[in-house]
Amino acid sequence: MVDIWGAVLYIIGQNMDWGKVHGDEVQRVNLIDAIGERHMQLREFLDVRWNEMSDIYLSHSEWRIITQIYREEQTTISTVTKHMDISRQATHKFIKRMTEKGLVIVMNQENNKKEKAITLTSLGKECYEKNETLKTELETKIAEHIGAENIQMLSKIIHMDWGLK
Repeated sequence: MVDIWGAVLYIIGQNMDWGKVHGDEVQRVNLIDAIGERHMQLREFLDVRWNEMSDIYLSHSEWRIITQIYREEQTTISTVTKHMDISRQATHKFIKRMTEKGLVIVMNQENNKKEKAITLTSLGKECYEKNETLKTELETKIAEHIGAENIQMLSKIIHMDWGLK
């Protein structure tokens, strides 16, 4: 049996400073913080790469909304609000900005006059697909550094039920 958590610590911890210096004291970074730090590194890497190749700035929240719409082909403002766990007002603000950037179209639903449907424009789909290409390139770069086997193991671990629900 593979020591799953040992593998996670090994993979996440490669080339990572596991200690944080605060004065003369070194505090060990726990697994949760290490995962969080890696996530921030990945997001920053992707944001920098995106901004190098595109004139369209997109926040992390906007990327999440684009991803949700792309996967569902069409969604509603209330579904985005629930999925993102943000206020309806914040959702409207993001959707308005994304509409101004030409990424989404908001339209009335046939069977519900109060609810608005959201769909991606061709530009929105193009942005999503280019970002997915960047993610694939990043995954390849990581695999070259830590090994394809470790990537497979990490993916398996990430997709396991961690008993958190």
